[in-house]
Formats: sequence, structure tokens, C-alpha cells
Amino acid sequence: MAKIDLFGRHKKQIWQELCHLIDADFFDTGRWKPDYIEAYHGNWVITIDTFNTDKMAFTRIRAPYVNRDDFHFKIYRANFLHGISKKMGMQDIEVGYPEFDKDFIIQGNDKRKLQMMFENPHIRNLISFQPQIHFGINKQVPWPQKKFPKGINEVYFLVPTILKDLNQLHDLYDLFAITLDHLCHIGSAYEDDPAFSYYQS
Repeated sequence: MAKIDLFGRHKKQIWQELCHLIDADFFDTGRWKPDYIEAYHGNWVITIDTFNTDKMAFTRIRAPYVNRDDFHFKIYRANFLHGISKKMGMQDIEVGYPEFDKDFIIQGNDKRKLQMMFENPHIRNLISFQPQIHFGINKQVPWPQKKFPKGINEVYFLVPTILKDLNQLHDLYDLFAITLDHLCHIGSAYEDDPAFSYYQS
């Protein structure tokens, strides 16, 4: 008997539909481990999965790549507390688009590269579509997972809920694909296969 989802269709069904739309692979890991998706764009593998803490469940999306110049950033939605923090000196880089700069906190190690990154209107739009977002470049794999090889970083997204909206998931796949391409365009990534997998040995 199929499991009844009181809050709409079951996550597995929606994630399988996503795989059909973007020609990705769905991995059913069984009862005790979360399912995951491996989607593909060029030589990159974009992994979508979930994990739980004591208090909540998260959806995360990750794509390892070869970082050419150590450029990194993170972006998340601004709120009232961030306004106070900015007055106390918290970094918030403006990239030249007033509405976008107002709605998001942007942090990173290279203002010029950040401006080049967010001059792409598709990236700004896809980020703006997300009601919650923590998106950027991660330089280290969180313990206890295996470490990145030298020169490998990841584009990552994290949100404290289980995503089951097909359009939202598709937008996030597009965000990752366009971001990886644009990182190459601005000279911050290689198109090479990073030869790193989260799940395969």
C-alpha cells in the first residue's frame, strides 16, 4: 500500500517526476536512509538530498567543481535582525541592483567577482523566486563526510524543510546549472570533472 502523504503528494513521487523532466537519476536507498537525486550538467553532478537534525529536516543541493581562484560567497534573505547587524559591522556587499541588494545579504571574498556573478539576470531571478535560501560556495565538506580533494569546492543550497514543489525544485536545478556555467564565464571555475561524489565510493 502506498504511503499516504497528509500534506500533498509524497516526496518520492515528486522527486521522480523531477528526474524525468531533467533526465536525472533517482536513488531509492531503502527505509533507513534518505533517497537522493543525481542530476547532470556538463561534467558536473548536482546532488539533491535531505537530512535530519534533532529539531528539523533539511533539503540540500550540492555540486562539486574545480575552483580556479578560491572565489567564494554566500547569500541569504535579509530580515530585521540583519539590519541591526549591518549597523554593527556585519559584511553585506552590494552588487548594484537596488531591489536585490535590499532583499538579500551577500557576503564573499571578492566584490568585483560578486558583481560579475550577480550581473546575470537569470541568477538573480532564480534566487529571488526562492522564499527561503542559503546559497553559495562551500569550501569544506561538513564533518563527518569525506573531505574535498585539493582545489575542489561545492556550490550548495540549504533550506530547513523538505522540498516537494516540482517547479521550485526545477528552478533550483536551473540555478545550479546557470551558476556553474557563469562561474566558468567569470574565470572562477573549470569545466573539468571534479571526480568527487558524495555517495559513490
